[in-house]
Amino acid sequence: SYTPARAKVVDFSDSYYNVNQAIVVKKGTKIASAASVADLKPYKLGVQIGTTSYQYIKDHIKPSKQPAVYDTNDAAVAALKNGQTDALVVDLPTAFYVTAAQVPNSEILGQFPTSTTGEHFGMVFQKGNSLVR
Repeated sequence: SYTPARAKVVDFSDSYYNVNQAIVVKKGTKIASAASVADLKPYKLGVQIGTTSYQYIKDHIKPSKQPAVYDTNDAAVAALKNGQTDALVVDLPTAFYVTAAQVPNSEILGQFPTSTTGEHFGMVFQKGNSLVR
């Protein structure tokens, strides 16, 4: 997804998909009853490092506990499955996959609107590529 930092080293096509961030929880846990961003603050959130999901946690959720940051999304998913984190913040398409195929008895608790996250998917090209104007 597009970020100003990434745009310094690569070129992006026009956005082809505006994506929301989402939060995945295990059903029946305390965090599963959260009804607002403020309700998420006391929980341990898992996230992959270097992602827009991580940036969203830092900029908007601002939890009282440091997020658990993982090198890969698979490691972040494993932490949720094993109870090392209370929730996982990922983009919405990934959240659908996590709940359908990776974490049994999980659900998407909610999603954060694109207008807040401003996240856009675009194709990535080498900086200066003539195909991107």
